Amino acid sequence: MKKLLLVQGGLLFALLTGYAQPYQPSRAEILERYKRAKLLDSLATRSIFKTTVRPHWSEDNGSFWYRNIIDKDSAKEYIYVDVVHGTRKKLDAEPADTTTRHTAFSRWTGRRWGSFANDSLSPDKQWVAVIRDNNVYIRGVGDDASAAVAYTSDGNADKPYGQLAWSPDSKYVVGYHVNPVKDSAVYYVLSSVQGTTRGVLKKRPYKQPGDPFTSYEMFLFRPSDKRTTKVNTPVLDFFGAPELHWKMRENRYFTFERVERGHQRFRVIEVDASNGETRTVIDEKTNTFIYESRLFTYYLPETNEMLMTSEKGGWQHLYLMDLQTGGQKAEVTKGEWIVRNIDSIDTKKREVWFSASGMNPDEDPYYTHYYRIGFDGGHLVSLTPAKANHIVSYSPDRKYYLDAYSEINVPTVTELHRTSDGKKVMEVERADASAYLAAGFKFPEPFHAKGRDGVTEIWGIIVRPVDFDPTRKYPVIENIYAGPQDAFVPKDFTGRYGEMQSIAQMGFIVVQIDGMGTANRSKAFHDVCWHNLADAGFPDRILWMKAMAAKYPYADVGRVGLYGTSAGGQNSLGGLLFTAIFTRRR
Repeated sequence: MKKLLLVQGGLLFALLTGYAQPYQPSRAEILERYKRAKLLDSLATRSIFKTTVRPHWSEDNGSFWYRNIIDKDSAKEYIYVDVVHGTRKKLDAEPADTTTRHTAFSRWTGRRWGSFANDSLSPDKQWVAVIRDNNVYIRGVGDDASAAVAYTSDGNADKPYGQLAWSPDSKYVVGYHVNPVKDSAVYYVLSSVQGTTRGVLKKRPYKQPGDPFTSYEMFLFRPSDKRTTKVNTPVLDFFGAPELHWKMRENRYFTFERVERGHQRFRVIEVDASNGETRTVIDEKTNTFIYESRLFTYYLPETNEMLMTSEKGGWQHLYLMDLQTGGQKAEVTKGEWIVRNIDSIDTKKREVWFSASGMNPDEDPYYTHYYRIGFDGGHLVSLTPAKANHIVSYSPDRKYYLDAYSEINVPTVTELHRTSDGKKVMEVERADASAYLAAGFKFPEPFHAKGRDGVTEIWGIIVRPVDFDPTRKYPVIENIYAGPQDAFVPKDFTGRYGEMQSIAQMGFIVVQIDGMGTANRSKAFHDVCWHNLADAGFPDRILWMKAMAAKYPYADVGRVGLYGTSAGGQNSLGGLLFTAIFTRRR
């Protein structure tokens, strides 16, 4: 087995080849293929139209218009949609009002780590809390600055106080004694600097595992009796100062969230502001990791409840929690599928609007669908029933939504639906890929095969050259990125697959795969990456490629290349170093 390693422009390319080469193209042929690949890549970007509807809604939400690009020369058409009557028509010109009014479905944007002030007016506008000379001072609004009372005296430039936040009833100020940390540097050498043959040493701040974070020691300040109380909780040494959630009827209590270093413990802690004492309300632990950036929490102060996601049952689901007892009141969602995003919470109807994947059998488990459900786990309504990957956006009044659904090999259809019951009002637009197909392009093929456990399906795509010949043998190149933060194989129809189609034009089968250790599947699927990034899903990728070659003998898996950027570069090098080990293990 011969191994080639090529590093260029931040992209790492590893080619594992057998000694026997069925065909060796000449340099001239390679250059000609490259030119044709670039030409076809340019053509591909200008041969698919009407994939996206960006609505410009009217003030009364009764209509909207949008623009289409309809040919390679960027000619435009303008479409007017009457929502009430379910009709559409072409306009003679672009409307004068070009304001885009719509509400996109997006991941919850609530804060977990607070954004605080160092000069803060109380809600009742009677007090001002400020940081002066690195310490906390509080004065009455009508008082001169010199009358401000010092509540701390040990703050200094190296360890100041800051991050002030008032209670809603203006009786307390929460603040922190902050120990700032400056990140240590990592060094690298620029090897090809113009005008010199010497390397140039550079550095940049970069936090590595085990490095300290800026820490926050929590204090309470009470203007009524000028009292300072240290909160009975350990120093907060991971992420930032936490967002505070005060009880609605008793501003004496508030809660905050704490994630421990190592990501194995998440807590909701309640503070009694009258004395600084604390208690743990919710305490979630795991033997592997809690994916904090996918952890959703939403506080319901009127009922002293909280909605939160958890993978404690093996899948990412939503739970209704009692903030008085810390107990679970309801399993809002459940099953062998995952909640992907939270769009909004309707506290009056006690409903959650969310997206999920894996709920529908007999389809790609990564396809995103949209739903709403009651806090009690009842009355689940599917807003996007079509078998496809969906992207939803709402009218400003949320009475209607546009559902754009597609598969990587099925052009986009955009429909208008009524939000109240999900009923389809009309088809708005359908993507036009006729020019793309007429140019000889083929859509990528979704492909799945069993992973290392012999049970779990591993999903990916196959990209072939435009001049594909099934009687030939094609080396296989994988566009690899095995970072554990997400899944990466595209699911939407675009006709634009980055460099994958261009590389295929050079005479390759190009694939992309989501192996175990990536996100958006079960907790067990994701946990494969735990203390095991070198795995990168290679056992699954190898089996997937072998299954592809069994079905399509023209895929020569005796000659496999890897390329990727960032974590993908690391994975490509890992392929060179570790794939032989994985092969021996099998």
